[in-house]
Amino acid sequence: MKLRADRQTTAEVSPRDHDTSDGRPDGATAPELTPRSLSAYGVMAFPLAFAGLPIYLHAPDFYALTLQLPLTALGTALLALRLFDAIQDPLIGSLSDRFHRWRHLILLLGAFLLGAGFWMLFHPLERSPMLWFTLSVLICTTGYSIVAINFQTLGGLWRASSASRTRITASREAYGLVGLLVASVIPPVLTGFVGTEAAFHWLSLGYLPLLAAACWLLFRWMRTAPLIVPTPSRRSAGWIKLMTDRWRATFFSLVLLNTFASAIPAVLVLFFVRDRLGAESYTGLFLLIYFLSGAASLPLWTRVARKYGKLRAWQMALITAVVTFCWASLLAEGDIIAYALVCALSGFALGADLALPPAILADHIEADDREWEASRLFSVMAFMSKLSLAAATGLTLPLLGFFGYHPGNAMTPDLGLLLSLTYAGLPCVLKLIALAGLLLFHKDLARNR
Repeated sequence: MKLRADRQTTAEVSPRDHDTSDGRPDGATAPELTPRSLSAYGVMAFPLAFAGLPIYLHAPDFYALTLQLPLTALGTALLALRLFDAIQDPLIGSLSDRFHRWRHLILLLGAFLLGAGFWMLFHPLERSPMLWFTLSVLICTTGYSIVAINFQTLGGLWRASSASRTRITASREAYGLVGLLVASVIPPVLTGFVGTEAAFHWLSLGYLPLLAAACWLLFRWMRTAPLIVPTPSRRSAGWIKLMTDRWRATFFSLVLLNTFASAIPAVLVLFFVRDRLGAESYTGLFLLIYFLSGAASLPLWTRVARKYGKLRAWQMALITAVVTFCWASLLAEGDIIAYALVCALSGFALGADLALPPAILADHIEADDREWEASRLFSVMAFMSKLSLAAATGLTLPLLGFFGYHPGNAMTPDLGLLLSLTYAGLPCVLKLIALAGLLLFHKDLARNR
C-alpha cells in the first residue's frame, strides 16, 4: 500500500478565521478530532519517550558494569553527544521543511536509525566498546531527533481549530509520559529475572516491533489526515530573520527560560532526595507520582485552556510551579509525605508545560502563514529543551561542587540549604521571571502574528 505524507485536503489554504492563542472556540471549519485519530497520531510518542531512559540512564551503567568502561569517559562522550544532538536539530528542521513532501520517507529514515542505534547500543562490539557506544548513541539520537521533530510538526500542521490543538498536544504528551513510566519500570524488572545483559537484549528486541507498530499507525493516519500543505512557492526566511520576529523572539525566550528552570530539578532530583531528604529508597515512588500526576493533569489543562485560553492556562501552571518550588525549598530531612505532595503538584504543572507551548506555537504557525517553516520552528523547541538540560548539568553540578558539595557525603546545614536553594529556589526565581514575562507580553503573544 502506497504511503502518502502531507495529503492534500480540500482546504488548500489554511483557515484564517480562527482565534488567537487564547484558545477560545473559533469559527474555522476544521474536522472533528476523534479519540481514534488522536491515538493513531499520538501513539508514536510512546516509543520515542521509551527510548530516552535506556539511552541516557541505563546505557552508561550497562557499559560501565558489563565492559568495565570508565564513567569519566562515558560521561564525557555523552555530554559531547548531547551538545551535537542539540546543534543538529535546526539542520534537521530546515531539511525537513525543504523536503516536506517526502516526510513519510524522512520519518522512515529516522525510525530506522533510532531502531538500529537502540539495538546496537545494547549489543556492544567488545573489541572497541567505547567507539561502539559513541557511534550507537549518535545513530540513535539522530534518528530520535528526526522522528521527534517531524512528529511534532505533523501535530502542528493538523488542520484543527485553535481550541482543539491543546487536545492534540495533550494526547501526544500523555502517550509520551506513559512510555517514560514503562521505560522506568521494565529494565529493573527484567534485570531481576534474567540478569543485566539478557535484560537489555530482550528490551531492545521488544523495542523494534513496538517502534514499527507506531510507525505503521502514524503512516496510516498520514494517508487521510487533514494536514495543511505548505505553499510550494514560498521560500524560507533566514534563521536570523526568523528568530528576530518580535512574537517568536518573545515566545521562544519565555520557553527557554521556563525549560531551563524545569531542567535544574530534573538534573538534581536524585541528589536532593538522597542527600537532603534522606529518602533514597523512595526515589522510584516519587518519580512515579510525578509522572502519573503529569499524565493525569493533561485532560484538565485541555479544559482550562479551552475555557480561559492557552496563555492564561500557562500562567496558572507557572503560578502552581512557583508555589510548589517555594515549598520544596523549605523541606528538610524526613519530609517524605510533604515531598510526595510536591511531586504531585510539580507533575501537575508539568502537564501544562508539555501541552501548551507546542499548541501556542501551532496557532502562530497558522496565524502567520508559516506552514513551510513548521519543522524549523518545532526544531527550535527541541534545541532549547536539549540545551537547557545540558546547561543545567554543566552549571549546577560544578556550582555545588565549588561550594563543597559531594554527592553521598555527610551534609552540613549550609550545604543542605545550598542544595535546596539550587534544586528548588533557583527554578522558583526563573519561573517567576517567566510568569512576569507572560503577563507583561500577554497582549503581544495573544495577537499571534
